[in-house]
Amino acid sequence: MDPQYETLRQRISHDLIQVYLRVGLVVLVVGVCAQIFSPFAPIMLWALVLAVTLYPLHVLLQKRLGGSAAKAATIVVVLGLLLIGVPTVLLGMSLAEHAGDIYRSWQSGTLAIAPPSAGVKEWPLIGERLYAAWNEAAENLPVFLEHYEDPLRTAVKGFMGMTTNTLGTIALFLGALIIAGVMMAYGERGDRTMRRVAVTLVGGTRGESLHNLSTATMRSVATGVIGVAFIQALLLGVGFIIAGIPGAGLLALITVLIGILQLPALLLTIPVLAWLWMMGDGSVVFNSVMSIYIFLAGLSDGVLKPMLLGRGLDVPMPIVLIGALGGMVTLGLIGLFLGAVMLSVGWQLFMAWVDRECEQLTAAAVVDESVNSDSEPQ
Repeated sequence: MDPQYETLRQRISHDLIQVYLRVGLVVLVVGVCAQIFSPFAPIMLWALVLAVTLYPLHVLLQKRLGGSAAKAATIVVVLGLLLIGVPTVLLGMSLAEHAGDIYRSWQSGTLAIAPPSAGVKEWPLIGERLYAAWNEAAENLPVFLEHYEDPLRTAVKGFMGMTTNTLGTIALFLGALIIAGVMMAYGERGDRTMRRVAVTLVGGTRGESLHNLSTATMRSVATGVIGVAFIQALLLGVGFIIAGIPGAGLLALITVLIGILQLPALLLTIPVLAWLWMMGDGSVVFNSVMSIYIFLAGLSDGVLKPMLLGRGLDVPMPIVLIGALGGMVTLGLIGLFLGAVMLSVGWQLFMAWVDRECEQLTAAAVVDESVNSDSEPQ
């Protein structure tokens, strides 16, 4: 055998073994790091989204405070905790108090339900059946509970599960807000680091562009979500005041919280409509008009989000909207932001590849035309 061939074969075998070992080591390190980081991934991703979204406010406060990044971050976090945490605590205390009152009344045998008014029979579709069930509960509550034990148990379990999930989401959101404050305090250093990573992965100009696109997409989605939440709260708050719903201001504030957390407003509007028909003193026509208005206002986010999402971006609005909705369906609430960012970045990379291919084809066509013109006989 040729000595040079044998040397070359051994060299290639040695290099392949080195490559396999290095790739295996990289995969192992990445896998272990991902496993270690996975318990903290949800709260860290939320913190990153909040830090990117609130950073312009942080910069504005930092300028007003003479350049103190720590003080500005502290103010932003405290304001966020007060805006979200205080209503949540008040709502939880009120819910616990009412639940305790109901339990004590049940234990003492004094729990009673007011009988329905005759107007309940006139409600369309469900009036007569609802009146019969309501009247049965008012006349003999123990028998009613025994008769509808299974549906009531299912409803209570569903409500408790929904309440637990909502409180868990709020707790995660508040914890992420505190971590976001730390990120904002070191925002300039973090921004430079992320730019270096983007440039390393994608390239100079393209890396800068994708970094800016990711940041702008997060802020656009967050602005659309928060803006829609406030608009929806305003619409519902006006309806609550006109309909005479008690605590209309607090309910509007809860609507903002529900909108920010991307929970359906029906969680609030359905109990309000039930109170309006059961406890309100309006006529059937008034209740019907207000029910239609409150129901439509509760669905207004489905119309407003496509109008506000994606404004000021180089990516078409349908791409941002599809990414946000698809990401939320696939990954949950955090997918609202991750889906929009990933689909927007993917769109930009795809269009960059299309533009480059078109430029190359155009340049090749120009060269061929030039060659053909030079080869033609004079």
